[in-house]
Order: sequence, then C-alpha cells, then structure tokens
Amino acid sequence: MKFHRKGVVAVAALSSLLMSFSARADWAQSTDPLVVQPAPANGAVQAQNPPGFAWARHPTGPASYEIEITPSGGSPVKATVERNWYLPTKALALGNYTWRVRPAGSTEWSTPRAFAITSKSTVFEVPDNATLRSRILNKARPRSLAPSFTAYSTWSSAKKADLDPYVSRIINEVKLQMTALPDLSDSRWPIVIASPLTAQMASQQTDVRNRINESSRQLEAAAVLWRLKKDPVHLAEALKRGDQLASLNPAGPTSYANQDQATRQIALSLLKGMDLLAGDLDATRKARWLGVVKTRVTEMYGNIAGDNGRLDQYPFDSHGNTLMIYMALISTLALGDIPEAQTWFDFTFRAYVNTPSPWSGAEGGYANGTAYAEYAAGYMTALWDPIVQATGVNLYAKPWTLGFLDFATQFTPPGSKVHAFGDGSETKPDPRVFRAFANRMVSPRAAWYVANLPGLEDSLSVVEAPYPMPVSGTTLKVPPSNSAYYPSTGWVAMHSDIGSTGRTSFYFKSSPYGSFNHSHGDQNGLLLSVAGQPLLVKAGWYDWYGSPLWTDWYHQTKSQNAVTFDGGKGQVVTGYREQLQRNGRVTGFSAQSTYDYAEGDATPSYGGQLTMAKRQIWYLHGQNAMVVRDKMQAVVAHTYEWNFHAPVAMTVESPSSVKIAAGGQSVCLRDLNGNAPFAKWSGPAPKSGVTEDHGAFYLKNDGKSAAEFLVLIDVGCKRPTTKVATSGTTRTLTVGTQSVNLN
Repeated sequence: MKFHRKGVVAVAALSSLLMSFSARADWAQSTDPLVVQPAPANGAVQAQNPPGFAWARHPTGPASYEIEITPSGGSPVKATVERNWYLPTKALALGNYTWRVRPAGSTEWSTPRAFAITSKSTVFEVPDNATLRSRILNKARPRSLAPSFTAYSTWSSAKKADLDPYVSRIINEVKLQMTALPDLSDSRWPIVIASPLTAQMASQQTDVRNRINESSRQLEAAAVLWRLKKDPVHLAEALKRGDQLASLNPAGPTSYANQDQATRQIALSLLKGMDLLAGDLDATRKARWLGVVKTRVTEMYGNIAGDNGRLDQYPFDSHGNTLMIYMALISTLALGDIPEAQTWFDFTFRAYVNTPSPWSGAEGGYANGTAYAEYAAGYMTALWDPIVQATGVNLYAKPWTLGFLDFATQFTPPGSKVHAFGDGSETKPDPRVFRAFANRMVSPRAAWYVANLPGLEDSLSVVEAPYPMPVSGTTLKVPPSNSAYYPSTGWVAMHSDIGSTGRTSFYFKSSPYGSFNHSHGDQNGLLLSVAGQPLLVKAGWYDWYGSPLWTDWYHQTKSQNAVTFDGGKGQVVTGYREQLQRNGRVTGFSAQSTYDYAEGDATPSYGGQLTMAKRQIWYLHGQNAMVVRDKMQAVVAHTYEWNFHAPVAMTVESPSSVKIAAGGQSVCLRDLNGNAPFAKWSGPAPKSGVTEDHGAFYLKNDGKSAAEFLVLIDVGCKRPTTKVATSGTTRTLTVGTQSVNLN
C-alpha cells in the first residue's frame, strides 16, 4: 500500500520489535473514542524530530507522569510531566526508539511503543516555557510585527512599489469604515442565548461575531496605519474603536457563554491594539483595556484549563482548539502587563504548538472538511504571524503544516469551484486564504500553489507580514503528486494531472471520524469535478450547525453520493461518541502507473442495519474513467440505492445510463451489471439560485446473499466498450483497452 508523501511509513525492524511486546490493551490506550490516542503509536518514522508524546490519563488521576524514552541498545532518558503529553525541547539522535509512561512513583508502566527518527524526520524544536517567556519579554513592542515593519518614511523604492497598493487599500478601507461602522452597544443584541439554539439565536450570534470582527479589524488597521504614517486621524480612530470594544459588558451578549468567538476576539483585539500603539496609549486607557482583557480571558482560561486541561484528554473540540491558539497569542502579548498571563502562557503555548490540530496525524488531513480547513488556515495565518514574530517559534516550518497545505492542494486545487466533504462543502473556496498561508512557507509545493492561485491576499495581512514573503525565496515550483491518501482521516484524492487546469479530480472518503462534528454520514462517499466544474456533488446547503435542514437532510447519507436502502435509510449520524464509532475506514490504497485504487469499509457507519457495506474504486488513467464496485449485505431483504447528485438536470439515456452535462463538461454513469435501473427522486428545495437533481440506481436484494453494484463513471461520455469475464474464481472487467480484476 502506498501512502501520501507525509504519511507514516512502516519500518520492518520496528515491526519486529513491536511484536516482541505484549499486544494486551493497557491503560495508556483508552477504549473511549473521544479520548486522545497514544502517540507515537505505530512503529513509524516520525515526521517531526522530536516527536510529541501523548497518552490517555491513568484512571487514578495522578498528579504527574514519568515518561521513559529508550534508544535501541541505549539507556533510557526520563522526564516527569504534570499532564498527559510531553514535547522534548531538543531533537533526538537518529535511530529506533521505544517509549513508555507510568504514574509517577508507581510500577504501572504502559505497553512499550516503538518509533523511528531518520533523515526524513524534520527537526522542529520548541524551547521550554521559561526560555520562551524570556525571549518574548526581551522583545521591544510591538512584539506582534516583523522587524521588516518600519515607518513608511524608511521604505525603499522597491518596497513602496510592492506594498503601496496594499497600504492604499487599507487607508481607503479605514476611511470608509469610520462612517460606515455602527457604534457598538450591548443593546443591539437583546436575545438571551439558551439551548436548544433557535434560528433567531443563531442569527444574533452571527451578527455579534460579524460586528465584533469588523470593529476589531478597524482598530488594528487604524493602529497599523498610525505606526506607518503617524496620521493623528488614524490614532483617534484606533482609540475610538478600542474604547467601544472595552465598553461592552464581559457578562453580556459578547460573553464567552453567549458568543465565545466574540469574547476571544475582543480580548485579542485590545491586546493587539495595546501592542501596536505602544508608547501612544495613555496609562488610564491602557489600564482599562487590560482590565477588560483580564476579565474576559480569566473566563476563557477557566474553560480551557478545566479538568487539568480538558483538551489534553478530549481533543476533538473545534471551538476549544481554536480557543487554545487564541490563548497562546493572547498570553504572549499580555506577558509583562497582566500577571496572570504567565500562567496562561505556560498552560497553553507549548500544548498548542505540540498539537495545532487534533484532526489528523502528521500527514495534515482535516477531518471536518476543506471548508473548515480553509477557516482554520485563515485564523492560523492571522494568529501565527504575531506568534512567530514574538516567540521565534516558526509554526509554518512544522511538518504538520506542510502536510496541511498539501491536503488543501489535493482537495481544493487551483480552479476548484466547491469544497470537499463536510459542512460548507457546497461553498466556493476563497483562494486568497491558502495563498496567504502558503506565502509564509519555504517549500517548492507551497511556491507552486501560490503561483497557481488567483486573487490578492488581504491588504492588512500583507502589510503586517514579513517583507519579502518567505515563499518568494523558493524559485523551484513543484506540484504535489496526482494521488494521495490520508490515513488518519480516511480521505483519498485522485487526479488525472493536478498541474493542469483541465484535470479530472475524484475524491473518496471512508473516515474513522464518521459523522462526528462537522463531518457527515458520507462514508464511502465520492465527489467528481472536471476542469473545476463539479459534476457529482454533495446536495443541500449549510444554513447553520444543528438546524432542522442540517439534521434531516444536509448531514444525512441520502444527500451524499453514497449508498442508502429502502427509501433513503442510511448511515446512523446521531449520538456523540457513537458518531465516532459508526465510522468507515480506507482498507486499501494503491497508486499505479495505469490506475489508482482505493477501497473502503463503511459497515460500522450503518449502526448494525447492514452486515456489509464496502466500496472499491479504480481510476483508469488511460480511459479517464472510474469503476465503482459496492458490496452490500444484511440479514433481511432490502432495496439498495446507489445515490448521486448533480448541479444540473440529469439526462436519463436508458434504465442503466445517465448523463450529467454542466459548464462544458460531462460525465455518464452506467450500471454495468444491468440489474439496477435508474430513477430520479426529489429532495428538499436547494438554496435559492442553485439547481440540484437527485437520482439512484436501485437494486433489490433478498438478504440471502450480498448485493453488488458495478458502475462506470465515464468522464466526457466517451462510451467505451465494457466486458466482464469470469475465469474460475477471477472476474475481470475490461473498459476500453484497460482491464482490472474484481477481487
């Protein structure tokens, strides 16, 4: 099996070493799917040196743990930590290792686990907290800006030529917003937020977030312009917006309990304003702003630090993980001005840097889908830039970060018109976001992505960034591979030629995360775009998380290109822990010269309704066609539905053949077994201005044997001849000039 370049690579020597240890379950490996999994876990070459270590908490809740890291043939190195993770401050020597952990003072060691550090492991060192704090406090304010940020009067003619258009846009934006932005007041938001969330509550929360984001941006932009050009108008505007943010009641509609996104943004904005206006903020105003920050952040810290750091044990919390990065930057900017900031910093900074995302391993996948990956990239860019400048810890150089960018490149390549899988997947990617993210990296693949993505980066982001951008020093531009597999999220991408705008892009998913969080009931689901034009699409639209539409349609299997039965019954997407247990997994992946192959097992996702739900996919390069084979089984009779959705009205050519044509591209789907006739069906009304058409191949089964779908996805409707031949126990499918064994 071939893995994505950043995926884990098994090492034979380590496999032998692991087999010598007992395979019994141990306390460091929880059976609760919500609990953190041991890492390093699988005898793999580590992408990062030193790797981060993690384990489930011991049931006795010890005050500290002792971890032991032993090089092959050498003596163990020990460390004592208060939490259930450990990040060494120095890189390890190349070689094979084992590690184990125990509650301090006990003899209850976890099962030893093996890992390897090789020349492929990237050194990424993070100093201890005391060293980091000293480094931050010794940096003159503003801490958040790069050394290349200087007064406009000092700029060279080349820098002015590069950045003047961005500065002009900021000036125009701030001038316009001075009169366009409404004054902030708690009275604007009268609804008391409660559970369950209603449409009116969701609307108010959105308005709170938007208004706070607008005002905080105005504060920051005006403060940046003041530092650049010293126009008193900009100083006055920055102070006005900061005072308004500081006047909002920390226990009111912008509180952490009512709108966590707003309260964290208010706290950060006031601190960034204080940092940018250093030397120009009077003592009284500064004390008032800092007082508001302390009040708001104390509540935020109480949430994140509860249960000795709840995310250490239960990492799958989107808002909690975003709060961690906010806390990391907030504490960095507050050191020296708010005494409690040292506690905040020591608790959050290295923990966040160790694991910036819980949704994948080092290969960088993002289980919640590419729309939420884009949101994450946006706030990471905004928050990482000042972190890098203040601390010297370059998060853009972390191995996970390059994997994350590769993930974006694979599933939202240049020219993509929709996202892939999960909430918001029907929306159009904003290429400026990952373009900005890639601009901060030194990588031939990042340079290729930047060169091929349209759009200008946000002006404020550019002016505050290092000059020139780090990626500009990379002259070699190399696209990623044409196929990729992300083991920890169960995603597969197959492209005809990722470097071409006319590419065929085929996506497959069978995820261990199931329908958890922003994921959907789409295990063994697929998507298809040609030359950027979506042809096989996800149906429905994302109005708000947990809405009736989301619950009954958008989140369900029947709105995906996946298999249901008996009129739309699909994967079980209710529960919380159950969503992680009712999952899928990729059980095979191979990238060959003539075809790509993937297989997935989604049986658990149907919650016991089916005894088999497996899908195999062959992407035949020479034919630019996909063969999809599904095997479904249950103990009772069912009619199975091979659902697919189109962005235009489908043309039914025969009971076994359907054509989808949109945007100058086409695809024809053909039932090769000839026993699953096609019929259209109706779904909920799509979003205004959007066309959706739904249909399925229907296959009746008596429950006595497995049901099989065999479907050809013929890109361009070339209509190749097909033939299925059987020789002994081997079935061979020939499509045009290519053949595959239906094993």
